[in-house]
Amino acid sequence: MLDEQKVQELNDTARQLRVDVLKMLNTARSGHTGGSLSALDVLTVLFFQTMRHDPTNPHWPDRDRFVLSKGHAAPALYACLAHGGYFPPEDLKTLRRLGSHLQGHPDMRKTPGVEVCTGSLGQGLSQAVGLSLAARLQKRSSRTYCLLGDGEVQEGQIWEAAMAAAHYQLDNLCVLLDWNGLQIDGEVQKVMGVTPLGPKFLAFGWHVLEVDGHDISAINRALDEAARYSGKPTMIVARTVKGKGVPFFEHKANYHGVPPSDDELDRALEHLGHS
Repeated sequence: MLDEQKVQELNDTARQLRVDVLKMLNTARSGHTGGSLSALDVLTVLFFQTMRHDPTNPHWPDRDRFVLSKGHAAPALYACLAHGGYFPPEDLKTLRRLGSHLQGHPDMRKTPGVEVCTGSLGQGLSQAVGLSLAARLQKRSSRTYCLLGDGEVQEGQIWEAAMAAAHYQLDNLCVLLDWNGLQIDGEVQKVMGVTPLGPKFLAFGWHVLEVDGHDISAINRALDEAARYSGKPTMIVARTVKGKGVPFFEHKANYHGVPPSDDELDRALEHLGHS
């Protein structure tokens, strides 16, 4: 259980990461705002509380692995990696520029701390299953974490991977689902209904938890429970808000792939208490 000081520290970190994400998107004049902001509290707990990793040794064999299956939220991952010490924060200004190691979607060949290339939706869970199986075969205690988008689970490959994870009883695999309810074309349920998410993964043989995806303490408790659970992979369904943290971005599908303008950035930073 986290004490109040640690919770406040992680909330402050998440707020700073939102500032970093908005600044890099504004500078790039391109990228995904809504889904980056919705995922940041989950990523903050993962990178700054839960996962075993060492930015001075990104290839440490016993590290935990993270797969950003919803690769378009790369700015959120890059902010975590920069804040965690994998590369200088100044690099964030180069997002999506020619020659930068910060591509529009994660590239394991270019960016320290990125485990696998992602971006083509629906494939990250299969990669996470492979990493989990490899850790078991190598008798390592490392765990694999994977973040899915809710629109992404419309992809059939997700469910093939879900069957494989349950078949192999991958209790070293924990998946978090960013359930913000919106995708680029509108409401997920209207584009292609995916609910009930929890019962579906339960039926596929997973251990399932559901949390408020912006409650740092609740996210941490769920991750701790997942680490203790044996015999099944764990799915944590995290209810989130698209554009979380900036009121005029929240609950709006049209900010899925649109960066903040100069005026919007100024107002967002003021709201986040960043001068």
